[in-house]
Amino acid sequence: MAIITEEAEDHHQHQEPKPKPKPAQKREVSRPQNPATTSQSSHTNPFVFWFYFTLAVSLITLFFVSLSSFSPQDPKSWFLSLPTNLRQHYSKGRTIKVQIYPNSSPVEVFAIENGPSSAENVLIVHGLGASSYSFSRVLQSLGSKDIHAIAIDLPGNGFSDKSVAVEEERENGVLERFWDVYSEIKEKGLFYAFDQIIETGQMPYQETEVPPLVSRTSVKALELGTEEVGKVLGQVIETMGLAPVHLVLHDSALAMSANWVLNNGGLVRSVTLVDTSVKPALPWWSFEVPVLRDAVLGVPFLHNKLISSYCVKRISSSDANAHGILMKGRGGGRAIAEIGKRLNHSFNVGEWGSSEGLISMPMQVLWSSGWSKEWREEGHRIAKALPRAKFVEHSGGRWPQEDAAEELAELIAKHVSSLPKSAQKVEDEPLPEHIQKMFNEARGEDRHHHHHHGHAQMGGYMDAYGMGHGWEG
Repeated sequence: MAIITEEAEDHHQHQEPKPKPKPAQKREVSRPQNPATTSQSSHTNPFVFWFYFTLAVSLITLFFVSLSSFSPQDPKSWFLSLPTNLRQHYSKGRTIKVQIYPNSSPVEVFAIENGPSSAENVLIVHGLGASSYSFSRVLQSLGSKDIHAIAIDLPGNGFSDKSVAVEEERENGVLERFWDVYSEIKEKGLFYAFDQIIETGQMPYQETEVPPLVSRTSVKALELGTEEVGKVLGQVIETMGLAPVHLVLHDSALAMSANWVLNNGGLVRSVTLVDTSVKPALPWWSFEVPVLRDAVLGVPFLHNKLISSYCVKRISSSDANAHGILMKGRGGGRAIAEIGKRLNHSFNVGEWGSSEGLISMPMQVLWSSGWSKEWREEGHRIAKALPRAKFVEHSGGRWPQEDAAEELAELIAKHVSSLPKSAQKVEDEPLPEHIQKMFNEARGEDRHHHHHHGHAQMGGYMDAYGMGHGWEG
């Protein structure tokens, strides 16, 4: 029995493992199939990739849009969102179209004036980051002193155009396509591409053959250099009939317009320099980095701190807020950064002042006496470089029109009144044909509509914000 039992157990032990190889072989065969199928499906399914791609781009867009405080991009909506002081300032001005880039649309320049038109003409040109709003109190004071004062917003600043549409060819690589998606989402809303996948079942940008170069119209910040500033000054003076004009150049405006003044001495009656320097008061380098720029312009405390630290001694919160809105609106921060890059940092005021064309030019230099010791020393250096210019100190900051407007206006009016009265060129020379044509059209419209406002509406000038305001007094 014992032997039979042992044989049975041995037989059972030998027979039992026989059926097990087949399941083991099936497992070995079936194991590679599931991962392969899963891997293949994950590589061929575009839904997962576009979901995470769109999510990443949307989060980046949300970050930058949040820094911009969701500011409206439509010019009319932007204008209607302005505070009362800026809207009142704009309503008193006009827009002038100037051609500064060949083969492109004209650029709109904002101008505001005060005082009798028959009086001496004083044109104020602001420095980097400032605008005609900075001189609003100066204009009022000069007007009350029987001076015809005009201030403009250089392109890229204030209410003037700050960008231009250009058509360019560029590569259509991965980074460019990523930027296209970013721009489309920013324009049409978050998760736009993801919604397109849900609705249409198709992926955006699924071209089978990608051309190496594509032509695309894009909006770029205005790049304003010395040549462009000269064109602006020449056309504004010609259009408004200001020649010969008393120029007031503030901050970086001297370096930007010095060549034009030198080459057009017949159009300029005198020059007043207000705290001018190759290095502008506003630290334009803080606008070069997009994140830093959006932070400075998007947070009122940071912007007010920037202005009070570098530009003015005393400024109200409403005025500081107005400057921030004008710098930020319609891409102004990018324009300031581009203009800062193109400043003539090698400009030599001594060589300019001693040029033959400026020997007989009446000049005066107005300088801040209490900004800093270093800045006062800079003023005396400018005075030595321009020995024929009258040097006068004032009590304001580097943007003195903010905290010393009356004092500044008094010094400008005194200088202008000390010179022989200008003989306006429009009395001796015929107007250019295209200017005369606009005057004739304006007179015809005036007779047709029976205007009784004391100022004619000049044809050919449209309001930049669609508010029914154009070239008017």
